[in-house]
Amino acid sequence: LGGGTGSNTGTGVRGLTGGGYGSPAKQDVIDYFTISTLGNAQDFGNLSEARYWTSSHASRTRGVWGGGAVSPTSPNKTDRIDYVTIASTGDAIDFGNLDSSRYGLGSCSNQTRGLFAGGYQPPGSQISNVDYITIASTGNAKDFGDLTVARYYMTALASSVRGLFLSGRTGTSPYTYYDTIDYVTISSQGNVQDFGNLLSAIAAGQAASNSTRGIYASNENTASNTIQFITIATTGNAQDFGDLTANQQQGSATASSTRGIISGGYVSAYVNTIQFVTIATTGDAADFGDLSVIRGNTGSCSNGHGGL
Repeated sequence: LGGGTGSNTGTGVRGLTGGGYGSPAKQDVIDYFTISTLGNAQDFGNLSEARYWTSSHASRTRGVWGGGAVSPTSPNKTDRIDYVTIASTGDAIDFGNLDSSRYGLGSCSNQTRGLFAGGYQPPGSQISNVDYITIASTGNAKDFGDLTVARYYMTALASSVRGLFLSGRTGTSPYTYYDTIDYVTISSQGNVQDFGNLLSAIAAGQAASNSTRGIYASNENTASNTIQFITIATTGNAQDFGDLTANQQQGSATASSTRGIISGGYVSAYVNTIQFVTIATTGDAADFGDLSVIRGNTGSCSNGHGGL
């Protein structure tokens, strides 16, 4: 998901990271941290189902997770949507269901509406669907439109007006990777439009934003430390931002109006590291703290991201 305006909940801008895969297995853990500070994440509660390759977005009030992989449970996919109240702590509550069970989605939101895009549906289908929910209610997701290319292991970010879906892969090994950036107007419905391109064809990175600038970090086909940025209100190609602290893949990201936060991932093994960047500048990431559990393939959100 992406990053942006502040929150008046009394907790500051709070980031959440939920689910994931670590050692030895899939996770249901939700961690939280205050984005303006530094330090280790704390336990928030648990998702209703342990899963990884899940996606997350949020309003100022609610954090939402949708889809995911559930192996060794078969079939390895879920359509479950959970939510929490960000200012509190506690376990996630059932929200409803996606229009199809899948994992590796991209997810973003504004204050009102959340989007889930793409994904992989075992045993071999790439999904082009974009679903939407109304965050303040509960219920099943509805059809929004379609991506330019059906793909998975993508990610997303948003301003209050636009949702962007970045990167992805298709096929079986050797996979086809994409530098695609698509965008939609969140308040409408319809198929996505072309925004521009990332610096290379990649997948399974981490994206976040404030209200004006989006960042995309890392890579899946070859672990990378590259951070890129785009200006959300325009269209065009990504530019170089700086570097992560290590070559990695398979983390997740969220943000406030000032900071982008990258949580977890895989660096020759799963890690619990949390890094941050200052979104308005360019430059390298720095250490923030650690997650409570070593894992990657999580879903992150905040109550102060760019869609708010």
